[in-house]
Amino acid sequence: MTADQIFVIIAGLAAAAWVAWYFWFSEKKAVKIDSTGAIQEAVIKVKGGYTPDLLIFQAGKPIKLNFIREETAACSEEVIFDNLGVKATLTPYKTIPVELNIDKPGEYDFHCAMGMLRGKLIVE
Repeated sequence: MTADQIFVIIAGLAAAAWVAWYFWFSEKKAVKIDSTGAIQEAVIKVKGGYTPDLLIFQAGKPIKLNFIREETAACSEEVIFDNLGVKATLTPYKTIPVELNIDKPGEYDFHCAMGMLRGKLIVE
């Protein structure tokens, strides 16, 4: 094996490790949503992922998530809340509201149709 081949293999493994860390193992920062009003509302930008991707809400109050899709990638066309039976189509460059009523505390995952973009709601 030549030095060039060894370099390419090491670079490929490093790139794969970075992708795995970025998508699955990087630490997520939780955003606690103000629950003083009648509706708990948050804006989630969709561009290569969900920002923010970890949100904390209070149980028993309506939740309104405003998804702003800032890309045209096929993966981000839908957002799916499996545990809640909710699915929404996200139009590029428009705000799409998703309203949820969650009475039971717990963690509720959401993701794109391909499962590559992921987020989580924590209801306390």
